[in-house]
Amino acid sequence: MGFNFRNKAWIFLSILCSSSLICSVKATVTYDHKAVIINGQRRILLSGSIHYPRSTPEMWPDLIQKAKEGGLDVIQTYVFWNGHEPSPGQYYFEDRYDLVKFIKLVQQAGLYVHLRIGPYVCAEWNFGGFPVWLKYVPGMAFRTDNEPFKSAMQKFTEKLVGMMKQEKLFETQGGPIILSQIENEYGPVEWEIGAPGKAYTKWAAQMAEGLSTGVPWIMCKQDEDVPDSIINTCNGFYCEGFKPKSENKPKMWTENWTSWLTEFGGAVPYRPAEDIAFSVARFIHNGGSFMNYYMYHGGTNFDRTAGQFIATSYDYDAPLDEYGLPREPKYSHLTKLHKVIKLCEPALVSVDPTVTWLGDKLEAHVFKSKSSCAAFLSNYNDSSAARVSFGGSTYDLPPWSISILPDCKTEYYNTAKVHVRTPSIPMKMVPTNTKLSWGSYREETPSPNENGTFSKDGLIEQISMTRDKTDYLWYLTDVAISADEKFLKTGEDPLLTIDSAGHALSVFVNGQLAGTAYGSLENPKLTFSQKIKLHAGVNKLALLSIAAGLPNVGLHYETWNTGVLGPVTLNGVNSGTWDMSKWKWSYKIGTKGEALSLHTITGSSTVEWKEGSLVAKKQPLTWYKSTFDSPSGNEPLALDMNTMGKGQVWINGKNIGRHWPGYTARGKCERCSYAGTFTEKKCLSNCGEASQRWYHVPRSWLKPSANLIVVLEEWGGDPNGISLVTRTGKK
Repeated sequence: MGFNFRNKAWIFLSILCSSSLICSVKATVTYDHKAVIINGQRRILLSGSIHYPRSTPEMWPDLIQKAKEGGLDVIQTYVFWNGHEPSPGQYYFEDRYDLVKFIKLVQQAGLYVHLRIGPYVCAEWNFGGFPVWLKYVPGMAFRTDNEPFKSAMQKFTEKLVGMMKQEKLFETQGGPIILSQIENEYGPVEWEIGAPGKAYTKWAAQMAEGLSTGVPWIMCKQDEDVPDSIINTCNGFYCEGFKPKSENKPKMWTENWTSWLTEFGGAVPYRPAEDIAFSVARFIHNGGSFMNYYMYHGGTNFDRTAGQFIATSYDYDAPLDEYGLPREPKYSHLTKLHKVIKLCEPALVSVDPTVTWLGDKLEAHVFKSKSSCAAFLSNYNDSSAARVSFGGSTYDLPPWSISILPDCKTEYYNTAKVHVRTPSIPMKMVPTNTKLSWGSYREETPSPNENGTFSKDGLIEQISMTRDKTDYLWYLTDVAISADEKFLKTGEDPLLTIDSAGHALSVFVNGQLAGTAYGSLENPKLTFSQKIKLHAGVNKLALLSIAAGLPNVGLHYETWNTGVLGPVTLNGVNSGTWDMSKWKWSYKIGTKGEALSLHTITGSSTVEWKEGSLVAKKQPLTWYKSTFDSPSGNEPLALDMNTMGKGQVWINGKNIGRHWPGYTARGKCERCSYAGTFTEKKCLSNCGEASQRWYHVPRSWLKPSANLIVVLEEWGGDPNGISLVTRTGKK
């Protein structure tokens, strides 16, 4: 009777406790050397990065659900400061930046959140996530022991944490956030700058701890100088050898790179599923307990959010592709891995492994407790398979693979043995046969004295003028040529040379395009050097300087420059060489089409568009527009922009990103084996083709009919080659 009474009592108590008005149970998140401990239970946590602004709110529930079905426990995301505070003290948390909504959706799905507040993110995101206005705060020095920077960083961090607390989103409040990150990959920066970096690290940790979130704080890539109260974590393709600074902290991997970024002008990297699975299993059997895929869904750099020379697609060869569809066989192969790791969890969190040598580059890692046993049999040889004996049985291990035995007897999984239940059909782009009838509007180069221009002696830095509200800044000057210049008679045109801090440049002489130049991610600076046609009298020189995103990584953000900083010289005149750098220049911010809002329905009606046979083709600085009805179905949509050069695209007034198919991918695309150490240059595709051909069009941005598409083409292209396609795996 006593047992029965206690049993009924506990049932009654649990019913009472389901009402927070009667009783509440305090949630806790702590840790020890083995794992993060949630509500008293050690956990092996499998996580995936999904960045909320890189998809639409309409996509979030499905992405989160697929992550859950894929076996994840945690969704990890950065917080994007420049999206949330576009101007000082003016905050934005709506639409794609509705962070609270995103976190609540994760909670509804029954998953946890790791919130990487930063607020520096890197992430191949414009300016590393910093608001550009921050650069122009007096006395500003980024990410160091600098009062203006620390003040702004603390204000935003407090704002963000305050929001999370108000919405009761930390685990200790009944929410899903179990971990938070302050700063991001700061260790290498601190090493470079020394004492001010050490002081800043200490300050950042104390500031974060003082916010009393009730959950642990982490710092990634902060191995040498991590404060005692912070968990240092690993980022990389492999982290099995990583050790936290303190023996009482768990071994955590915040970024397992599922591939690498795509840059305009670069080949597209991919990482074999077998190698990712190998890296995860190796990390776990070496005592790792938190592993996050960076990225699980990469998404899209909509608008102008991409970092310097970063492609609009942030697909990252992730288990969920840019459009939110499972990438097979990667998604299924990793899903099976996660299920097997969960079978091993009781043993993994209970004991440290016993490691046995089975032969050359062959090991067994055995986790044996009183009630459970799990074994990992590893072959680190990247060229030879092996047959090993373990526990009285034999096991065949392919090269560069790990077999997992959740009961120490039966092989449930091998990282190199990819088995997909149904034949994997590669995703492909299929035309929708949507007809696009184009109109065109050509911009003229501005003149130095027209409305909206201003003049100054010498050359000025671009972002100081545009504040990154546009990619474009015009540099305008008059070139007066005397009738007695010899080149007018000899035909030996003078050489114009322009040095620019980046990132692209179009040079117009008397309204005609003379040429273009552009840099790269590796070397954003550029030099234009070309002979130009000049006539006697006044010649109009117009330089259109174009930013292709702002840098997202490095030191001293406050010192970085963009635009034509000179020198600008003209060689081949009677007096030898003219240095035009200190001449009087006029400037105009942005294009005329931007000022008229040609990308909107209202703005597009303010100019006359050429149609039919009069539509401009292969002409620089041309706007195109068309309308279309939404294709039937719910498959993801994209624009095939392969016949265009460089520019931007809007759908119903929303910017889907920069297009640059004219930048051909360089690199070495060769046959790639999964076996052996992976690097970002090991497995490449798209060599000799556009780095990015297709551009995601979210279905939620469309109306049933009369959708407006507007293209700004900087270089010149043929709009008749643009087509709307679906992303599908159907035969």
